[in-house]
Amino acid sequence: MPVKHDLFADLELTREEIFERSSADATLSLLLKEYDSADDEVLNAEKGTAGGIGDDALKKLKEKRLLVKDRIVQRLSRPQ
Repeated sequence: MPVKHDLFADLELTREEIFERSSADATLSLLLKEYDSADDEVLNAEKGTAGGIGDDALKKLKEKRLLVKDRIVQRLSRPQ
């Protein structure tokens, strides 16, 4: 069964640390929302609720999610 990807564990930050940073950074906040949306797309595709998409389409969704995650990492790497 598909499970939501744990972004916070990947970033090695707590939910509270991310919330604090995103409260002060509108761009980071938008990226986090974009990531949640991309993750939901992957989950729906894996569950089959996205109309039974093929492996290539699922791979593209996962790549999209990874690109957003990379942008989040870059944003978090900036000095506060």
